[in-house]
Amino acid sequence: MKITRYITGAAQENCYLIEHGGFSLIIDPGAEETTLIQAIKESGTQLLAILLTHTHYDHIGAVTSVRETFEVPVYVSSAEQEWLQDPIKNLSGRHPEMAPLILEPAEHEFDLFTPYTIGPFHFTVVPTPGHSIGSVSFIFDGIVFCGDALFKGSIGRTDLYSGDLEQLLSSITTQLFTLPDETQAFPGHGEKTTIGDEKQTNPFFNE
Repeated sequence: MKITRYITGAAQENCYLIEHGGFSLIIDPGAEETTLIQAIKESGTQLLAILLTHTHYDHIGAVTSVRETFEVPVYVSSAEQEWLQDPIKNLSGRHPEMAPLILEPAEHEFDLFTPYTIGPFHFTVVPTPGHSIGSVSFIFDGIVFCGDALFKGSIGRTDLYSGDLEQLLSSITTQLFTLPDETQAFPGHGEKTTIGDEKQTNPFFNE
């Protein structure tokens, strides 16, 4: 499985294009839709779906363009389905320099703790709220895409709408730190890490 990171927008958000067997998935297309659409076309793969770890503006800004170009469905947590249409909750309305984001509803809402198969891709969706109430992570074989829950040497901020520090720490401990230490963690911002490294060195868990 090939994973390519695209750093998008002013918030330097990580969008991931995952390729396998001539097919692809895209996780959190946050901005720079022209770049992302061109990358998908150049990959020579058939895009199957857009997966969202959560619905803050910096993770959904290119959703509409990618969705319409490739005619693919969007998957999101049921807890944040309505956020796609709400610029206050998706935070785009709090940034006067940008147009408010009002997206069409997602076609699918995730069933948590459920194995998914989309084309050749197999993964499980687990809840990792705390940064936002509907944040989820995607667990593939030896890999987890953890959105803005866990970062290399840090965790997601919890001072935004529905954020909760204790909930986030619990989410990471129960859903991510129970994965094998060698699991590669691909976050929503910054560089990738491993679960083992974060268990040992992340200052939020090693006072």
